[in-house]
Amino acid sequence: MLVTFQSKAAAEITMYKEHARRILELMNKDVERGVITPSELPDAIRLLEAAVSDSKMHPVSDEVTRDVKAHHNDETDDNEHEQPEPVTFATRAFPVLEMLHAAHKMQRDVLWGV
Repeated sequence: MLVTFQSKAAAEITMYKEHARRILELMNKDVERGVITPSELPDAIRLLEAAVSDSKMHPVSDEVTRDVKAHHNDETDDNEHEQPEPVTFATRAFPVLEMLHAAHKMQRDVLWGV
């Protein structure tokens, strides 16, 4: 399933629900439907920036590395494909963080699931 973030301050952002869930749980918001009001934006920005900063201090988990290597090694059929690069939390959160900053600047809501 997908989640689409909307605000009159920025273009829509659509992402997989499981990726949006991590962002929204930081702010104690429901992934199905919700709003971040202008008064909530400073705290939401602070929380998301802290999580992004924290995620940059931790390397990709060994589990992800093992999974990538299991599917892209000499004994599998995938060894001729370019090895995928994991997408970090910081990369996934960046567009939402930009939307939050724009909404804060223009004092607009950020909505999803509507």
